[in-house]
Amino acid sequence: MKVILLQDVKNMGKAGNVVNVSDGYARNFLIPKGLVKEATPANMKELERIKAANAAILAENLESAQALEKKIAMLRVTIKTKGGEGGRLFGSITAKDIADALQQQHGIGIDKKKFILESPIKQTGEHVVEIKLFTNVTAKLRVIVEI
Repeated sequence: MKVILLQDVKNMGKAGNVVNVSDGYARNFLIPKGLVKEATPANMKELERIKAANAAILAENLESAQALEKKIAMLRVTIKTKGGEGGRLFGSITAKDIADALQQQHGIGIDKKKFILESPIKQTGEHVVEIKLFTNVTAKLRVIVEI
């Protein structure tokens, strides 16, 4: 029996795939649990419509992420903090600090989890921080740390 996966099923496939399974497995386990639905012509048309809508949304999100990447590439964020001699900071600058400064100085709100920091910033000066905006879209933000 051909069925359309509604959710990811281990050892079978990802949501939206059409797979062949035995009739008993589909009728007794997969359909009652809501994991699949039968691949009728009407359900196949519905699946194609959903895939087309998802592709349009994905393209729109990619386009907005690329525009934001270009905007961020031209920006600088300045963070003032306490520090000691030799440019060493008393604390460190984390992704949350950078996200807050970006929001305050430029009005761009980005989740702190999207900032890629190998380690917190502990020195003054200019640092380049990567921001993962979307799949294969990474912006580089210049962060200036001052005492």
